[in-house]
Amino acid sequence: MPKTQPIKDIKLGLKENWKQFTILVIVNAFVGGMVGLERSILPEIAEKEFGLAVKTVILSFIIVFGVTKAITNYYAGVLANKYGRKNLLILGWLFGIPIPFVLMYAPDWNWIIVANVLLGINQGLAWSSTVVMKIDLVGEKQRGFAMGLNEFAGYISVAAVAFLTGYIAGEYGLRPYPFYIGVVLVVFGLLSSVFLVKDTRGHVAKEGKFSKVPLLNNVFWDTTWKHKNLGSVSQAGLVNNLNDGMVWGIFPILLASKYFTIQEIGIITAIYPAVWGIGQLFTGKMADKYPKKQMMFYGMLVQAIALFMLAYADSFSQYVVLSAFLGWGTAMVYPTFLASIAENTNPTDRAKSIGIFRLWRDMGYAIGAILTGLIADYYNINIAILFIGILTLISSVIIKVRMK
Repeated sequence: MPKTQPIKDIKLGLKENWKQFTILVIVNAFVGGMVGLERSILPEIAEKEFGLAVKTVILSFIIVFGVTKAITNYYAGVLANKYGRKNLLILGWLFGIPIPFVLMYAPDWNWIIVANVLLGINQGLAWSSTVVMKIDLVGEKQRGFAMGLNEFAGYISVAAVAFLTGYIAGEYGLRPYPFYIGVVLVVFGLLSSVFLVKDTRGHVAKEGKFSKVPLLNNVFWDTTWKHKNLGSVSQAGLVNNLNDGMVWGIFPILLASKYFTIQEIGIITAIYPAVWGIGQLFTGKMADKYPKKQMMFYGMLVQAIALFMLAYADSFSQYVVLSAFLGWGTAMVYPTFLASIAENTNPTDRAKSIGIFRLWRDMGYAIGAILTGLIADYYNINIAILFIGILTLISSVIIKVRMK
């Protein structure tokens, strides 16, 4: 067991912990890039290399990813205090090692599913660990900004890798060259986590001495629904990722059906997470200054409007603008979700509560993929997009009515 720093010597704050915080931001960029590997080209691989046509079958990789990541998030939250954040981060990277190789050489679709089980575990352990560690480091004053930086790093990396894989696929083919990026991400992510990251359990103990937030009666049920603020955030997180799952899986298929090139699809699918990522540099700080309830309400409302308009878009420029609009709405809510969970929980409950929130949030990937796949197969893709838009609008109303 490594020697830990005495609690009296530990200081909370972004300025006081900027070196370790910066390392964690960089590590989370590597984590986000692993998702970007699949963002723009996997539906194309499903159709062109494996001959899959039914939308629910094509979206099975998102369903498996969402369920696995959701369950892993829960256990990451439960085990964080017991085994340490750093150990979970390293374990997440170990699960990530086979992913790019499976994606390169998978002989059938079942192997792609296996890769997404591993990706779900990788993301659940690694991303959850970096989130909790950053919140531990900064204390209560700059949580929104801290989460904005964390999610910026993760999602700008998603966007960059999504663009690069789309470009490489257009130039050199769908496999194996786009996935060489994944090998680089795993190597640097694992090595930096082992040799540069320090655990933050001492910071939790330090903050716990001064926190006035009461312990939750039942962390699972309070975070899921009973606590008005925590429950509102959890349902909004689920719906947010529900529409993200739809964009991830259906969007490339929709764009391909309109005869956009693989490079154009890569650009459009990269703009959404790029605006989402860069926007969080601003919205994270806004979440520290403005009421979090308003940030989340307007963010979900903007997403709903963008989805309604996407159902009727037709040109490249329209998809670019609406993807940016959707990304900004997501940027308004994503760091605010996590900052709000931290604000409403005692440091002792925090890791578990964040894990439960992320359980429901990432279950949205699976629910979104199933719903949109079924609706797209029975009706059409535009009807699926409109339906998800309605659910997103309802979520914004719940935040408006229920949150304090």
